[in-house]
Order: sequence, then C-alpha cells, then structure tokens
Amino acid sequence: MTEPDSTFDSAAELLGRITEQLGTQLGHVHPYGRRPRKHDEEARPPMNVPTLVPPAAARAATAPTLVAVGHGSRDPRARATLSRLLDRVRELRPGLDVRLAHIELNAPLLDDTLAGLAAEGRDAVLVPLLFAPGHHVTHDLPAALAAAPGLRARVAEPLGAHPLLVEALADRLAQAGWSPADGTSPATGVVLASAGSRDPRSGAEIRRIATLLGERLGGVPVLPAYASAAAPTVPEAVRALAARGRHRVAVASCFTAPGLFATRAAAHAPWIAADPLGAHPALARLVLHRYDRVRTRLPARELAAI
Repeated sequence: MTEPDSTFDSAAELLGRITEQLGTQLGHVHPYGRRPRKHDEEARPPMNVPTLVPPAAARAATAPTLVAVGHGSRDPRARATLSRLLDRVRELRPGLDVRLAHIELNAPLLDDTLAGLAAEGRDAVLVPLLFAPGHHVTHDLPAALAAAPGLRARVAEPLGAHPLLVEALADRLAQAGWSPADGTSPATGVVLASAGSRDPRSGAEIRRIATLLGERLGGVPVLPAYASAAAPTVPEAVRALAARGRHRVAVASCFTAPGLFATRAAAHAPWIAADPLGAHPALARLVLHRYDRVRTRLPARELAAI
C-alpha cells in the first residue's frame, strides 16, 4: 500500500518544481516585450498599492461641496432633524464635504455659508431641501449665488416628483399605521400636505407627487393640500374626500422637518398623520441624486454661478 503513496509524492514534487520554474520564467515576461531597466524596478510600487484609481473618499474630497439648503424654522427640532439627514448623506458618500445652510431663521444662513466657501476656494452644488420650484428655488437661491461672485456653484433641482421621495412618503405613512389593505378600501383617502407657493410650477409638481403616491399606495385617491399661499387647505381637501365617501383620511407630510406648517397639517388629520420625512434613508439618497445630476454635468472646475 506504500507504493501508490510514494508515486503520488514524487509526482507532486515534480509538479511543484515545474510550477516554480514556470513562475520564475513568467516573472521575466513584460508587456510590450520590453525588459525593465534597473531604475524601473526600483520605482515600481508594491503590488498592493493602487496607482490608477484613487479611493472613493479621496475622490469625494475633491468633489464640489454639497450645500443642502433648508428653509429654516423656529421649531428647534427642525435643524436637528436636517442635521441627522445630512449625517445619512455623509454615510452614503464618505469624504464628501456636506454642509447645511438655511434661507432664513436658522444658522448657518445661506449667505454666510457661500461666503465661507468662496473664501476657501471651493466649488459647490446647492441642493434645495424643498419639493417644488417655488420662489425660494427660482429667486432666493440664484440671488444668494449672485451675491457670492467668487464662488463657482450651481443650483440643483428641488427634491420633486421622484420615486425615492414617494418611497419615503409611503414609508412614513406605514409607520403611522397605513396598511396595504387601506389602499384598496373604498373608505380611505390621503391628503398630501405641503407648504404651498403662488408659483404655478410648484402646484403642478406637488400634483405629480400626489399622483405617484396614489399609484404607490394601490390606487387610493391622494389630494394635494397646502399650508399657505395656495388652495386647497388641508381641511378643505379632507372635506373634498369626505364628499366622495372617503371618510378615513390620512395626512401624508411632504415636509423635510418638523415645524409650524407640518404641525398644523397633522392636527387636521381625521385618522392618521405621518411624520415629516426627516432623516429617511430614501430622502438621503435623493439628496445625493440631485447633487450628482449637477456635479456630473460639468467638471467641478468649470462650474459657473447662475
């Protein structure tokens, strides 16, 4: 019984010598038929050090600063909520410079943030933490950039009618008590509450969000409603649904953070009211999506203020 083992050991030893010799010969083979000179060998980096593609964190550090622009609120929970949202954004994109700014009421104010970025020689992309192209997006943000002429920056689109936003809205409703069966009940309806704007483009965008949310919830009617500047109000939308036999009405909160408008809208809910979107993971991904659409449109050093 020893002979087969001995034969196997001899074969293995022979194979090992062949492999070793082959490896030595292949070590002398070089691309394009050129043998390296001595100084080439000395300059060659270790095999485990990447030389062509920098780490993701290094790439993020050289990318334009993401400035997330909130409206601002006297509610002390608002700033803390947006800070948690941006913590999620940073987790998704390690190394990216992400800063929070406010149009009014809270520090840091947008003007101060942009002045600081200009002094640092940074490029920036402003991502409005707003849902539609109202006055703040179309006027206030471009005006703030015009007041910082030394800054290369662009304004991204508002969060808007996007599947990620709808995912966050539907999830917040589920957390409040909405079930899949509610989407098929003839007694249920949803009011999508948002801040409101006199800009007709804003109303059109909120209506698109309402349509997408209704589809996501299984076809239930979703009526947009506004806390100011536009009609209907949340109570009016609730009554409109009741007139259609929809007496079990939930209020979906199209707000990024707690504040006066979100609190008032929830108070008018006849059934359940969802929390503001806050630091929802889908909202963090949407913030990055809006940033990337602008960042990749032009190289960072070619960004121009608008």
